[in-house]
Amino acid sequence: PQKERWIAYGYLALSMALVGGYVALSKPLVATFSVFLLGWLRFGLGGLAMLHWLKRPADEPVMTANTRWLLFLESFLGNFLFTVFMLYGISRPSAVSAGIIMASIPAVVALMSWVFLKERIGTRVWVAVACGGGGIGLLVLSKGELSAQSIRGLEPDLANPSEFLGNLLVLAAVVCEAAYAVIGKKLTHVLTPKRITALINVWGFVLMTPFGLYAALHFDFQMVTAPTWLLILFYAMAASVWTVWLW
Repeated sequence: PQKERWIAYGYLALSMALVGGYVALSKPLVATFSVFLLGWLRFGLGGLAMLHWLKRPADEPVMTANTRWLLFLESFLGNFLFTVFMLYGISRPSAVSAGIIMASIPAVVALMSWVFLKERIGTRVWVAVACGGGGIGLLVLSKGELSAQSIRGLEPDLANPSEFLGNLLVLAAVVCEAAYAVIGKKLTHVLTPKRITALINVWGFVLMTPFGLYAALHFDFQMVTAPTWLLILFYAMAASVWTVWLW
């Protein structure tokens, strides 16, 4: 029904708005925490908030081996690799550059749905895909422009190899997130959104634990201020709980 379709659009739009918010706010966090420690805290705090979502509903069918594999793959790509690529990437370019690239997620999802799910893509979606690609293209082409116009001490975001690598990492995160969305589409036929959110977070925590625990043993937590802890809490809830469930 048309009403349900527009409600679904609202969920997706709110999810993407939250993604934009936590991507921007994660930049100061990676200045304090290492990538793996921050990712470990994210999955740990998110998991605590979703413990009650792990319980299997009475009407849920027994998971097949294929469903378990899809859950792991969705978490590996959409949780683990996405977090690593995004946090390493966001530490290099500006939040604006990263936000423009992250905005191409819906376009990449559409392309991957067309390839892997055989979904039909209409003219408007192709136009949206072109706009997303054009935005990234302008960002890349602006490197030369900004380099010519910049003054000493105010170098542009894209004027050195480190910034370019950062944007490539953010783009890799976009591809991982798109794969996560496509796999999630298949999982919603057999599992509820809350169960998917909780289960892939568990896998994300398991994958991140060896690296995060090692980083935690060499980190001085006393230097972290109360506002930073609040920011981490928001990041964990937004990245692991709210955006995943809404999407």
